[in-house]
This record gives sequence, C-alpha cells and structure tokens, in this order.
Amino acid sequence: MELLFFYLVALVAVLSGFSVIKCKSPINSAISLVMTFFCLAIFYVMLHAPFMAAIQIMVYAGAIIVLIIFVIMLLNLGTSEKMRATHSMAWGSVAGALVLLLALTFIKGGEMTGTKGEITADVVASVGHTELIGQAMFTNFLLPFEIASILLLVAIVGAVVLTKKEV
Repeated sequence: MELLFFYLVALVAVLSGFSVIKCKSPINSAISLVMTFFCLAIFYVMLHAPFMAAIQIMVYAGAIIVLIIFVIMLLNLGTSEKMRATHSMAWGSVAGALVLLLALTFIKGGEMTGTKGEITADVVASVGHTELIGQAMFTNFLLPFEIASILLLVAIVGAVVLTKKEV
C-alpha cells in the first residue's frame, strides 16, 4: 500500500513538475510549483522527517512562492508567449537525457559504504528531529546559514532596484 501511495505521489510530482515548464502563464507555473513542493513534503513525511516536511511547506510552498509571484507581478510578465526555437528545445532535451543517463549510471554503479554516522535512529528517537537539526544548523553550519540569508537579502534588494523606473 505504501509503495502504491509513493508511486501515486511520484506521478503527481512529475506531472506538476512538467506543468511548471509547459504552462504559458507564469502564475500557473508557480501554482504547479506549489504542487510539486507539496509532493516533496509528502515524500519527507514518508521518510519519517516531519520537521523537514513542515519546513518544505512553510518555506518553499509558502514564502518562496509568494516571493516568486511578487516578482512576476512586479516585472509584469503577463501571459505573452515568446517564440521558442525548436533547435534549442532539441538540444536541451538531448542534454537533459544525457545528464539523466549519467546519473543513472552513477547510481547503478555505486555501492553502499557501510559507514555509520554518530546520529543513529536511537539518538533521533531520544533527542528529536527538530533539536538535532537546530543544533547542527546553529553550531556547525552557522556561517553557511548566515551567508545564505545575506545572499537572499541581496537578491531581494537587487530585484527591487532593477524594477524601479527612476533611481
């Protein structure tokens, strides 16, 4: 039953991901992206990572999509369809197929190392997902976390500056 549910959610994720690319309206693409993010959150729940599922919904399906829709409305993209060159679509498809083939080759040829980390299932059960993630994020990975927040702030300020008519 769980495998059937996984395949159903995977099918919805792939179809909504395809819809992100093929929709003519940027707003419809953003809504399809929200559906893809919800499918990813379901995958996190299936992997027994409820904190990551909640963060996926709050951060990506909530805040990031609001930011994307804000930029779409700010840039006034509308629904105008641009001319697409068929040769660029063909080259993109060939490149995507080669990357997929390469990834499948690496996955099939790889093997498990058998090494175990210091955080086992017992540690997660006794301490909790959220506390372990927060502890790692604000001790070992504090600098990358702060750099990512500064980059996001610079991107937002840059988008506002680029869309202003007069400086």
